[in-house]
Amino acid sequence: MAKRDYYEVLGVQKGASDAEIKKAYRKLAKKYHPDTNQGNPEAEAKFKEASEAYEVLSDEQKRGAYDRYGHSAFEQGGAGGAGGFSGGFDFDMDDIFGSVFGDMFGGGGRRRPRGPRPGNDIKQTIQVEFAEAAFGVEKEIKIQTSETCETCHGTKAKPGTNPTTCTKCNGTGQVRVTQRTILGAMQSVQTCDACHGEGKIINEPCQTCHGQGKVRTSKTITVSIPAGIDHGQTLRIQGKGEAGDVGAPNGDLLLTVYIKAHELFERRGMDVYMRMPINFAQAALGSELSIPTLDGNVKFTIGEGTQTGTTFRLQGKGIPSLRNKKQRGDQYVEVYVEVPKNLTAKQKDLLREFADGTVEHQPEQMNFRKKIEKFFNKN
Repeated sequence: MAKRDYYEVLGVQKGASDAEIKKAYRKLAKKYHPDTNQGNPEAEAKFKEASEAYEVLSDEQKRGAYDRYGHSAFEQGGAGGAGGFSGGFDFDMDDIFGSVFGDMFGGGGRRRPRGPRPGNDIKQTIQVEFAEAAFGVEKEIKIQTSETCETCHGTKAKPGTNPTTCTKCNGTGQVRVTQRTILGAMQSVQTCDACHGEGKIINEPCQTCHGQGKVRTSKTITVSIPAGIDHGQTLRIQGKGEAGDVGAPNGDLLLTVYIKAHELFERRGMDVYMRMPINFAQAALGSELSIPTLDGNVKFTIGEGTQTGTTFRLQGKGIPSLRNKKQRGDQYVEVYVEVPKNLTAKQKDLLREFADGTVEHQPEQMNFRKKIEKFFNKN
């Protein structure tokens, strides 16, 4: 298959500036890079095609030859053979990415030796009571983690011995590998397989940690659950994760909090909701109620004729704010009239007598009856 024009591949005009060529290639390289398109042969082919075009057009001498002779400038025996381009391509992918992406990452695109690695984070869950989440609590939890080996203090080497510099990578932790491809020789930087990127070789591993520098352990720690924490929120507890390499910090403990359901209260943000039954006499005559809250029972007076579904607000009896200890939500109490069951014959007679004389005191029932009469009179 004939090669596409390099300018067409990058999507630029023939007279494009170096900056325009670099910008066009950077866009294509990000889009089709193998790291973000694993298992996509079409993207890999487009990436190679764009890299080949950029390798030529970003070089003043090669671009000049390409403008005069086209693709034949780089073929054996082609018009450009005498110009020193007859052997195909031999370029370093690190050099390309260094020039194209260097400005995006603070300069030079060369990879640097890996430094001490921080410890991994630990993810764990905890279940707390409703009131514990509202007002905060300290809890002891058991975690499985890794700690720095006390024998070698994280060096991985047997006490009295020292690691030696890796001779394969000269202590950099990385080696340069050359591969022959359809585009010619391509170089890349890979983790050194001799020292696994450490830059040093452990000749006599520590017998306690077997050359890992860390040991697995189970331990109990105390964690503080802050007042106002909500269901499903995650706390980041710094330094309580797994041990890092020597000179690197520990990971963190990511503790997700789950709150047990309460038999009386329901939480909605910072507010607390509850439903409370009252009897007919309390609703009709008004009454002083003893209402349960997170702070204990409080007295609240309802007026005469309180109806089912009426909701009262108790200011400042909700959940404390997680961010501002001086703020607190409210408690909302919905009352409903509980109809009595299993009445005695005497109680039933009293209720019938009572009902006969209260029709005029029930305006909603009277209004409902009028609507029914009006409906049937029309029909």
